[in-house]
Amino acid sequence: MLSLDALVFVKSYLQGLQNRISEGIETLDPDAEHRKDEWDRKEGGGGESRVWADGKVFEKAGVNFSDVVGKEMPASATAHRPQLAGKPFRAMGVSVVMHPLNPYCPTSHMNVRLFLAGPLAVGEKADPEENVWWFGGGFDLTPYYPFKEDVRFWHAAAKTALEPFGEEYYPKFKQWCDRYFYLTHREETRGVGGLFFDDFNELGFDDSFALQRAVGDAYWPTYEEILKRRQDHKYKERQREFQLYRRGRYAEFNLVYDRGTLFGLQSRGRTESILMSMPPLARWVYDWKPKKDSEEAELDAYLQPQDWLHEDEE
Repeated sequence: MLSLDALVFVKSYLQGLQNRISEGIETLDPDAEHRKDEWDRKEGGGGESRVWADGKVFEKAGVNFSDVVGKEMPASATAHRPQLAGKPFRAMGVSVVMHPLNPYCPTSHMNVRLFLAGPLAVGEKADPEENVWWFGGGFDLTPYYPFKEDVRFWHAAAKTALEPFGEEYYPKFKQWCDRYFYLTHREETRGVGGLFFDDFNELGFDDSFALQRAVGDAYWPTYEEILKRRQDHKYKERQREFQLYRRGRYAEFNLVYDRGTLFGLQSRGRTESILMSMPPLARWVYDWKPKKDSEEAELDAYLQPQDWLHEDEE
């Protein structure tokens, strides 16, 4: 049941998740430079941003926690909910983006969050019906030189995380992810997908929160396993240049389509934390196309929605 105590519980989980992922990064890549910033938001709330750079595994990695309060919902959050315009809000979550150094290691993203609109957002007691809440989040994978076994492993973990809540959720959230992380101007997905959900409250507060925790808990062990498989793969300058070229597509999505980026900027959040997701280096080459039958051309087959768990083995 939604209450002030429940909000404390959600915040505690999210901070613990940030700690666990941070510990995993430091164990896997102890040589990476680490910076931690605690920050306050003038309108209310704050957070903690943790960024690693120039490591042997991660060129850049970020794990952010935020818990922000505002007097009025920003436009990006009310576009589909005009009835919430003018209401106070509270948004808390953990956002993770990993940009490995090795081109054979995929970039990954994870986000879990709770959004609340109404009097409880600013600590005021009121009729529960005056408060509107929902969970959201998910995780997705963006390879440059994909391995089919890694993609299947990723999706199998996503399916396993959601199975206790109903067989319908993996296909539903997988399709939502494919639709959301789609670059319309490029006619391709950002990567091989995973899970995405928003406006989720259909299981009631306790079980909806349990589903969100299952997603958050599944992310790091799954991604860590893929990194361990690929982090020592040999590569040359050609692979590095292709990685930077494809990172440009990642930047395009975040700046053009990503709702979290738009919400953060419109709500006057901390710019450095919001743009933490951007790759440290990227490149744009005019009208570049991979050579036919090249290793780089193989990626195209992965950039359209497909059923990764039930296709026939090659």
